[in-house]
Parts: sequence; C-alpha cells; structure tokens
Amino acid sequence: MLKYTEDHEWLRAEGDEIVVGITPHASEQLGDVVFIELPEVGREVEAGEEIVVIESVKAASDIAAPIAGVITAVNDALADAPGDVNEDALAAWFFRIKPAEGVTLDGFMDDAAYQALIG
Repeated sequence: MLKYTEDHEWLRAEGDEIVVGITPHASEQLGDVVFIELPEVGREVEAGEEIVVIESVKAASDIAAPIAGVITAVNDALADAPGDVNEDALAAWFFRIKPAEGVTLDGFMDDAAYQALIG
C-alpha cells in the first residue's frame, strides 16, 4: 500500500525498507524530466533533507527525504532514462531507505487523503 507526502512523494514499505518516488501528479507538474541526481548509497539522511535533484524542461526541483534513515539503494536506470518518471511515476522509484529506529509511515496520507489534497 502506498503512502503519500504533501510534497507529492509516494512511499511503499518493502520488508524493512521504504521505497520512495514522486507521484504522477508531481511528474505532470514538472513536465518532461531531463535529469535526475540521486543520493549516494550508504548516506544517512534526516527527514526534510534535500537529497534528490530533478530537472525538467519547466523547472529544477529538490526532493527531500520524507523520513530519517540510511539510503540502501538508488534507481541508477533513471540516470540514463530520466523520462521514465513521466512514463510511469509509480514504477520509477528514486531510492530505498532503511528507516531510523522508531520511524513509521503512520503520519503519511493514504490514497483518499492524497486525492483530496490534489483535488
């Protein structure tokens, strides 16, 4: 089950890790994505820390870590094919993060709440 942030990121629990990407709404707002810079594997991050740079034909944006933890993997395929985010934002994950102790997804929005946010 996906959870969502107010910054238009999606989160999905897989085992003891969380997979993170941006929502279709965010990819539509950005337009054609032309470049993505991902964080380094092994990097310890805090919630709210800007860790991804995404550039599109319309704008450049920073994506913040939605939770604190350690980056365990990144989707290297996006470096060669950043447009995958536009084709299927829910499949084009950015990174996996092992949450810091005590971090849960309880405070994030479910699908109904996110749909209400984007109207």
